[in-house]
Amino acid sequence: MDKHELTRIFNEIGLLLELKGDNPFKTRAYYNAARTLENLNEDLQILLDEQRLLEIPGFGDAIAKKINEWAITGTIGYYENLKAAIPRELFDLLRIPGLGPKKISQVYSQLGITSIDALEKACLDNKLAAISGFGVKTQEKICAGIRFVREHQEEHLSFIILPMAIALRNELTDHPAVERIEIAGSLRRSKEVVHDLDLLAASNNPISVAEYFTKLSMVHQVIASGETKVSVVLQSGINADLRIVTPREYPHALQHFTGSKEHNTSLRHLAKQLGYKVNEYGLFKEGEEEPILCLNEAEIYEQLGLKYVPPELREDLGEIEAAKTGDLPVLVEPKDLKGIFHIHTTYSDGIHGLREMVEASIEKGFSYIGIADHSRVATYAHGLTTDALKRQFQEIESISREYPDFKIFKGIEADILVSGELDYTPEILADFDFVVGSIHSHFQMNREDMTARILKAMDNPLLTILGHPTGRILLERAGYEIDMEQILMKAAERHVIIEFNANPHRLDMDWRWCRRAKEAGVLIAINPDAHSIQELDLARSAVYVARKGWLEAKDVFNTRNYTEIGAFFGKKKTGLWQG
Repeated sequence: MDKHELTRIFNEIGLLLELKGDNPFKTRAYYNAARTLENLNEDLQILLDEQRLLEIPGFGDAIAKKINEWAITGTIGYYENLKAAIPRELFDLLRIPGLGPKKISQVYSQLGITSIDALEKACLDNKLAAISGFGVKTQEKICAGIRFVREHQEEHLSFIILPMAIALRNELTDHPAVERIEIAGSLRRSKEVVHDLDLLAASNNPISVAEYFTKLSMVHQVIASGETKVSVVLQSGINADLRIVTPREYPHALQHFTGSKEHNTSLRHLAKQLGYKVNEYGLFKEGEEEPILCLNEAEIYEQLGLKYVPPELREDLGEIEAAKTGDLPVLVEPKDLKGIFHIHTTYSDGIHGLREMVEASIEKGFSYIGIADHSRVATYAHGLTTDALKRQFQEIESISREYPDFKIFKGIEADILVSGELDYTPEILADFDFVVGSIHSHFQMNREDMTARILKAMDNPLLTILGHPTGRILLERAGYEIDMEQILMKAAERHVIIEFNANPHRLDMDWRWCRRAKEAGVLIAINPDAHSIQELDLARSAVYVARKGWLEAKDVFNTRNYTEIGAFFGKKKTGLWQG
């Protein structure tokens, strides 16, 4: 039995009940059941067979009956009836920043609003402000949220698109007429957000490949189909393009269709200066029709007097100039990460326990881990009381004795309060090996006040890492306004590490600022912000996006071994810096 699917169903029941405006205690019961299921160490099927579901804390009669029904029938009637009773369009409203299930329930019940279009009209007609608990400011925030959604409505998170691209590539690889196949476009450049999916194939039988592609099970609709390009809509609703070229053209087409447009424009300009013409068909000496043979992308760049430019850097941000002079960075790789920080456990809002997270990290080849559960002010995330901290410290020490070659660093994700102070007293904070300081509230402060808030926190000698610096949620919430240049200068001055949060919904700090941090001598920690065993892998997968910020292994804090990490933490707390 897939407890993760049942967890999803119970979470959705909780959400549907919220949208319905149902009793909050009833709603919470399903959210709690979902959390209990995800944390369940025993086999769910065994609990069912032995009729022991009611022994699990939080599983009452109603929950147990629904689990039994799901095990027997594969569905839950109560869940299906809820879905039928509540318009699915309401889920679209959840995309709007500042509009949670409770407020959606209000606009639905009082104004009959079920769509973003209807909500936007209600805002323009000033109808939302009249709803109890809303007001003019809330209405303005919702209007701004609608504009944000409109601006990003054709965009998709790369981590959602990439598995589809890989699956399509693998299916096309199996076709006998496909000699080479690769993902191209912004996905290959590791952009965090993309518009569509691009594939490039090399074949001498393009008609056969095109026909095969249109009949794949993942394809929902064929928009256009020719010998060199096929455009489809996938079952997921994502647009996908397959371009088919000859094997000789393939390296040139791969370089061209990887982009970016700006990088290609600069490359063509350089080629023209050198007496060449470069495009998706080949590299040509001016005045000659026969192309110069290039077996791969590296040979194209080499012919133009350049070092090979990795796809992640092809954004026309100085990479061509650096490739001329041999100053391109040796980019960090996933294997360079020796450990990870910013790990949550069941002590706060994590899904898995401390031991599970430690043992999973060891299995994944890390040599250290930095636990950082939420601090006490984060009651919504079960922030740690001082008693809970003592219990956690004792468990860390106990597990550390079992694994002497693996280091568990004691940390906390301390809220940066509105005042700029860190949650907990200095005496408590001093007991941690490291402190991640993050903002989780009052996002609407103006740029000057928010910057001052963070700068004050960074002046605290006990702050080690600034967590997800702008608080953005990709395609859901813009980051709060801050002066990032001031933040980076303070980080350099106070030896504060800046987090590159590897959660694919965050990827914050934005890679565009990573290069500036590198120039300022600020270290970056690629942290998974993991709440489960599965999320431990996020740090390595996010390395490809971090590479876009020109980061090398030496620029990334957690490429160091645990002895070096411990020494850094010690010097940070005592202020004993050399050089």
